[in-house]
Amino acid sequence: MEKFNTFFMGGFECADHINRSGERINLLKETQHDVRFHDDYEALAGIGIKTVREGICWSEVEKTPGVFDFSEVLNRMKAAEKLGIQQIWDLIHFGYPDGLFPTHPQFCKRFEQLCEAFALFYKANSKQPLFVVPINEISFLSWHSGDVRGTVPFAVNSGWDMKYHLCKAAIIGIKKLKNIDPDCTIILVEPLVKIHATETHHHVLDMNEHQFQAMDIIAGYMCPELGGSEDFLEILGFNYYWDCQWEVNSKPLEWPDTEEKRTSLSELLETAYKRYNKPVFISETGHFGTERAEWLEEITAECIDAKNNGVNLLGICIFPVIDRPDWDDLNSYCDCGIWDLDENKNRIPNQPYIDAIAEAQENVKTSKNVMNHLVDFFK
Repeated sequence: MEKFNTFFMGGFECADHINRSGERINLLKETQHDVRFHDDYEALAGIGIKTVREGICWSEVEKTPGVFDFSEVLNRMKAAEKLGIQQIWDLIHFGYPDGLFPTHPQFCKRFEQLCEAFALFYKANSKQPLFVVPINEISFLSWHSGDVRGTVPFAVNSGWDMKYHLCKAAIIGIKKLKNIDPDCTIILVEPLVKIHATETHHHVLDMNEHQFQAMDIIAGYMCPELGGSEDFLEILGFNYYWDCQWEVNSKPLEWPDTEEKRTSLSELLETAYKRYNKPVFISETGHFGTERAEWLEEITAECIDAKNNGVNLLGICIFPVIDRPDWDDLNSYCDCGIWDLDENKNRIPNQPYIDAIAEAQENVKTSKNVMNHLVDFFK
């Protein structure tokens, strides 16, 4: 199933939540992607990437409850259409309008209204199929807002409560999206992690199962009272970074993996794929500094292995396209983009990374051709 224009995709940082200092951030504006989108798309197309992950920024499109303004989103849609860029839209990428949070009594109703408004807007303004992520990384957002006071409602010991209500909203939103546009494609995006046992902590199975709770709830496997369904699992995205593997009660395992402690990404992808038997993709991955190219080389090799082992893997989304600042210190940038930024937000290409992307694209193409020849041979 070829759902995406290109196997390699680009993701734009679009977080718009309230940070630990109580300040509203908007990374689309901080990186100026909201005004430089045409050049950003053109640059991506120039290196063979024609599928992108984007976000609408809920806090920006609904300044007044029930009143929606998608004009900025429309600008990006029209530019993408002109350049042949396919877009995947996040409706919640960690941020909500002022005064809202997952356990607020009006949260589900407001999110359902957003889904309705966006689906109608998209239907009226685009002939392209709609690909939508209702809520990005429910598992991470639950922890960030409910356990470590990273964003509203700045809670502790409430991660499960946040997850339950975010999943409730997602299910209600998916039903509304499908009601308006039955042909839209729902994409669920969650982190892909591995918690490793130690000599003193042997039992980690339950801990590793937690990463699948959100997808299980939306599928109706857990909390059936929320009305989940397997039909809502269409494409599954998994975000994977160097710090997605750690030992119990410890810091992330080192990368590069000189001590060979880490589980291969191909094995993690196989586990997720066999659990749901739905098409999957790497919905975010990337690294920082001088190791960006090496990281992509490893990820690509692991994804080729996963595909060769039968995983229906649709692609790899490199994140972020444009370097991003730290959520809690907007003056500190991460040196992690395909293009870095200077003081005027001009895009500075990271040539080793771009060269690595070209090599990765060729490696995937070669592996695909080899597999096709083998299939033809054994027919």
